[in-house]
Amino acid sequence: MGSKNKLKRFKENETFSNVVQPTREKLLQGDFPLKGQWRSAFFKNDNPLVLELGCGKGEYSVGLAQRYPDKNFIGIDIKGARFWRGAKTALEQELPNVGFLRIQIELIEWAFAPNEVDEIWITFPDPQIKYKRTKHRLTNMEFLERYKKVLKPEGVVHLKTDSEFMHGYTLGLLHGLNKEVLYANHNVYKLEGSPPEVTDIQTFYESQYLEHDKAITYIRFKIN
Repeated sequence: MGSKNKLKRFKENETFSNVVQPTREKLLQGDFPLKGQWRSAFFKNDNPLVLELGCGKGEYSVGLAQRYPDKNFIGIDIKGARFWRGAKTALEQELPNVGFLRIQIELIEWAFAPNEVDEIWITFPDPQIKYKRTKHRLTNMEFLERYKKVLKPEGVVHLKTDSEFMHGYTLGLLHGLNKEVLYANHNVYKLEGSPPEVTDIQTFYESQYLEHDKAITYIRFKIN
């Protein structure tokens, strides 16, 4: 994507009613106005709040919003030029139950209040396979602790990935921490019983993985 195109998308994001872009400084000051108020102030309802972390182009956030009109969805990514597509699609389709937040994921507890979030989706994250990149894996112990702070006691985390390494790493970590694994599947499109929200919604890259017969894995778990 050219730099001019990126700048155009950044500018357009500023005009979108479904995009929120606080500065890092604003979040760390502790007075971010939507913290604890996402339902009432942003979505204007009291429906469950669901986050997608590292949402990329926002395809999954939009797909979930279409499928579950009685839930609120927020796609989170630091790359605004990417989720521009999802935000624009949501506006074009008049989806009132999906928004996009441009922040670094490690700042999640500054953007959401304790017990404010019902579910978290992590879709096709970079597995960060090298050991020295462990701190960047979105299911490492530090990130799980951050999610725990904003999730409700019964809150659920979903991990959907094409990385067998990420799938195995996360399962091993959860078992080691004695966390409750509600469901695990190492090939959701070939094994029966896969949840429909896992198989009915596909990202662009996911469809490419499937064309090459790459297995897609899924875990649903609790961390509280």
